[in-house]
Amino acid sequence: MSDHWSGERQFRKPIRVEGGLKAQSKRGEIGQTWWSRRFIEVLESFGMGGRLTRGRNYARQGQVLSLSLSTSMVIALVQGSRDTPYRTRIAIKAFTADEWRRIEHALAGKALYAAKLLAGEMPPDIEDLFAELGLRLFPTSMRELTMDCSCPDWEVPCKHLAATCYLLAESFDSDPFEILAWRGRSRDDLLERLRTLRASKGDGKKVRTTAQDEAPPLTKCLDDFWRKQDSIALGGPAEPLTVRPDAVLDQLDAVPITVRRTNFVDLLRPVYRAMIEDPSATDG
Repeated sequence: MSDHWSGERQFRKPIRVEGGLKAQSKRGEIGQTWWSRRFIEVLESFGMGGRLTRGRNYARQGQVLSLSLSTSMVIALVQGSRDTPYRTRIAIKAFTADEWRRIEHALAGKALYAAKLLAGEMPPDIEDLFAELGLRLFPTSMRELTMDCSCPDWEVPCKHLAATCYLLAESFDSDPFEILAWRGRSRDDLLERLRTLRASKGDGKKVRTTAQDEAPPLTKCLDDFWRKQDSIALGGPAEPLTVRPDAVLDQLDAVPITVRRTNFVDLLRPVYRAMIEDPSATDG
């Protein structure tokens, strides 16, 4: 009797909530980027179809009330069938200070990695970089994660934990720095350390130039600025060049001035073109 009642209670519909966190994905897979899928693959590798399906439904219905991520720990409140929301926790081991020191030096040696992260992308071969250091960025099994939920379901992950994992994966989609923060380095701290490391490397590797290598200042070559260079200067036969006289305007920062809804820089373009096509137009 009690077992039957417990089973009925387990499958009661959750209390609907307003203003909960909803997954962006409405159908199919949750986790659109390869790095968020890496995390979801660990969860789905256990083949717990029923609980994962209900967890996806919870994530899409907005049953997760809050989600917070800090070093090593993700904590969420999930509204289930009881009046009091359940508290879920997902923990992962953060990298040590020495491990982060090695990671930062490796990342600092690859400027493209920081650029991609800032653009909201996880470099596709970043796992190889971690592997070379004897580390793994993404968990490869549930043994690397510690999960618990305040619900009476003894299975791990329960549907509340599954819902938390799916929303966590979507947060990785929108900001890959969240994965690194979970492992112990916030976005600001990591970027500051990378800037410091790259600056120190740059100071130690100044490129020595000769007088021939140094280009004259623009003020000294205005007369020849738009002219095609001769074959001696180029080191070979001169090739026809097409130069836009207004190309210099492309180097300007955006000017927040408009005239009749036209940007001020665009208004200058005909003037620059006229200066080249008809030099007498600028004679005073």
